[in-house]
Amino acid sequence: MKLNVLRYIFVFPLLALLLVACDDAVTYSEMKAKERAAVNRFVKEKGIKVISYAEFIANDSVTDVARNEFVEIDDVYMQIVNNPKTAADARRINDGDTRNMLIRYYEYNIQDADTISYNVHMSEADEMRVTNKGGTYSATFTSGVMASVYGNYVPTGWLTPLNFLYFTRSQSNLAKVNLIVPHSKGTSTASTYVYPCLYSITFQPENLYDFDEQGTDTE
Repeated sequence: MKLNVLRYIFVFPLLALLLVACDDAVTYSEMKAKERAAVNRFVKEKGIKVISYAEFIANDSVTDVARNEFVEIDDVYMQIVNNPKTAADARRINDGDTRNMLIRYYEYNIQDADTISYNVHMSEADEMRVTNKGGTYSATFTSGVMASVYGNYVPTGWLTPLNFLYFTRSQSNLAKVNLIVPHSKGTSTASTYVYPCLYSITFQPENLYDFDEQGTDTE
């Protein structure tokens, strides 16, 4: 009988510790809810006007920067700051094309209100190789800060603007977007720790000499 009592004396504290540990654990659902709350708070604090995809398309794929409009596309919020579609050398990435892009960016953790990384003031831009296959884009980082921090994987949220942007090498007229990217379409680190990021990204094609006037290969 004494052995049974002693066993319970040791077992009950252990069970209590396990219960406390379970109470302290944050579930994935709770982490997603916290992320969503952070995005909603950011949208409200920054006075962002969220428009629907239908409104965006009806407005010729334009977001009104003066009104701080962002369009929501598959959980990514996108603001096209500049789209040089009327420039003389404006080009698209056509179906079947692969292009090298020079990228300037700024990465900000919305949930923790903290800048993570950037290259906007550095002498060298990041390089990203982009392929369009049937209207579906894929990309890899080939050099730069993002490649050093996260490897070659390009967050899928970064690919959202490519369906709408034109590209030029004119430094005063580069394609630029702001993106709010959830963890599910973010970096591997964001996916692991479940936090959303704000990105400001400028795209510049490495070369335009191999585009003809219609934006197709001259080869």
